[in-house]
Amino acid sequence: MSKRWRAWKRIGVAMAASMALVLPLAACEGQLPTPTAATASKASPDLTEAQEKKIRTKILDTLTKADEARSADGYKAVMGGPQLEIRTSQATIAQKSGSMNKYATIPKDVAQVVIPTDDGWPRSVFTITTTTEDQQSQRLLVLDQNSARENYKLVAMARLFDGVSMPKFEVPTSGSQMGTAKDEGLVVTPTEALTQYADVLQNGSNSKYASTFADDMLRQRIATLTSTVQEGIARNNGTQSQTFTAVPDQMWIMRTADGGDLVVGRIDSVWTRQAGDGRESQPASDDEKILYNSDQYTSTMKVTYVNVVALYVPQSGDGAQVTAVGADRQPVKVEAL
Repeated sequence: MSKRWRAWKRIGVAMAASMALVLPLAACEGQLPTPTAATASKASPDLTEAQEKKIRTKILDTLTKADEARSADGYKAVMGGPQLEIRTSQATIAQKSGSMNKYATIPKDVAQVVIPTDDGWPRSVFTITTTTEDQQSQRLLVLDQNSARENYKLVAMARLFDGVSMPKFEVPTSGSQMGTAKDEGLVVTPTEALTQYADVLQNGSNSKYASTFADDMLRQRIATLTSTVQEGIARNNGTQSQTFTAVPDQMWIMRTADGGDLVVGRIDSVWTRQAGDGRESQPASDDEKILYNSDQYTSTMKVTYVNVVALYVPQSGDGAQVTAVGADRQPVKVEAL
């Protein structure tokens, strides 16, 4: 072996040793590995955070202009589902009261965006806002795109309950998978969760599904209001009843990082109050009074509400319960019978 060959061999060994030290350091500084077949096939989100912000900002700007005009017509271009009916009712009330209900406020800043990996339609984005300027709770928004040729619309909003613990989701760059109405392996399917929760709202602790659901603020508020009204009605031998009906075709579902589902859905309710002893049944709130828009009362009043609820449905397991994490509730129609 020549001296020149031995010299080149030593240089080659030294270069190989040097590369062995350099490559791991380069990887630590952000060099991306070549995707494997499995990585390359993993679904990725088609929407970026910047695109979500642009969509959401346009929707909220349109809402602000419609609110200022006290006109429900402006909502239709950017709203749908239960939220359109709720906002239309709020605008009708604002025409008489002079201002929008504070609970209609939607902050422009966000705490979290949940972007789907699903590339078909319809598809939804779940966005959690910050608290409002007057320290109301965060809002959970559902932006839904029904088809490739339609714009995203705000279809549902739930005000998160104070102190609630929200499930975790994948980061926006990875994306989350949308759920289905019949997802299995959970405490109950999403459709069952919405339907059974409606029964719990109607029957309280007497519901056969009561043990499936953890206690929550919406149930407490409805129970308290019903009890207060009952005290007055009972003195005059009057009666009241409430019926809650789930609307499964207005339900949006996102898979959580722990394998559960966050379900946002609509529940309609009708509250019928009969005064008794020849007395008049009157509105139970300022909103009901404005929607009724008359001074002529009868013994019976029927009020229709639209309720939006957000339910966390965990994987099935010992003691696992469905938890309501947020809701919105608005009267939309008041009638004298």
